[in-house]
Amino acid sequence: MTALPITYEDVVAAHERIRGAAHRTPVLTSSTADELGGAQLFFKCENFQRMGAFKFRGAYNAIAQFSPAQKAAGVITYSSGNHAQAIALSARLLGVKAVIVMPEDAPAVKVAATRGYGGEVVFYDRYKEDREALGRKLAHERGLTLIPPYDHPHVMAGQGTAAKELVEDAGPLDVLLVCLGGGGLLSGCATAAKALNPDCTVLGVEPEAGNDGQRSLRGGSIVHIETPKTIADGAQTQHLGQYTFPVIRELVSDVVTVSDAELVETMKFFASRMKIVVEPTGCLAAAAVLQRKVDVRGKRVGIVVSGGNVDLQRFSQLVGASA
Repeated sequence: MTALPITYEDVVAAHERIRGAAHRTPVLTSSTADELGGAQLFFKCENFQRMGAFKFRGAYNAIAQFSPAQKAAGVITYSSGNHAQAIALSARLLGVKAVIVMPEDAPAVKVAATRGYGGEVVFYDRYKEDREALGRKLAHERGLTLIPPYDHPHVMAGQGTAAKELVEDAGPLDVLLVCLGGGGLLSGCATAAKALNPDCTVLGVEPEAGNDGQRSLRGGSIVHIETPKTIADGAQTQHLGQYTFPVIRELVSDVVTVSDAELVETMKFFASRMKIVVEPTGCLAAAAVLQRKVDVRGKRVGIVVSGGNVDLQRFSQLVGASA
């Protein structure tokens, strides 16, 4: 077996690196949620993280390791959402110029937030241009360092600090559920969880419309799909990463899926019973338990709530439609 791209020691180092910059987000509990799941549930609420999502952890950890020359030149990434904002904010805090490649039809609120954090936005046509190729081209032309949204060891290690904190604050877990898009959060969290408790079962959760991770894990190789149509916009990835997949294949027991309707019900539960706003992607892991897609009865269960960046009008439309 070849060595995996990250170790628990990398997560520990990342945790020290982001200390004082990232928030140590709360772990919330709910007796009603426990009753629904038939288990003790511990929600790691990354919707309270800086810029509203776990992405800040990995972005800051990556840029903090730049050499003086890299910091002087700047960073570039491609993203239409949370990673764009995370890179822009982290770069500002670390005194680094940030260039963000975003689709020209990206939500105006996300573009405004990215620019508000100091990022230079470069638009592209998502239907005619390849954002990864454009990112590499600009990085080469301008001497920038490219930090992709998930397939990077420093990003993965940074994301794993969420699970490290969860276990430290909640105690040993029997099961850990984490949302799955490209696999940065899941691979990092699995690395931390299995190191702290080897008997912990780690599960990924992705939207039914985009089950490439499930198919990849069960089939043993990375599956590529068309961009899935789902309200979980943070999980609209087309494939797992070359770095993230080996970790997932080694440490994750299975990947399960939930429907958009189940995500809406979970958004409604969080808002009405736990008084928190969670974006659709952030509900993936919780939905698997609350909608009984996995049997965790009698277990101590960790659930990573990945973020809360959802337009309020869109939030009210989704939750109101299910009322």
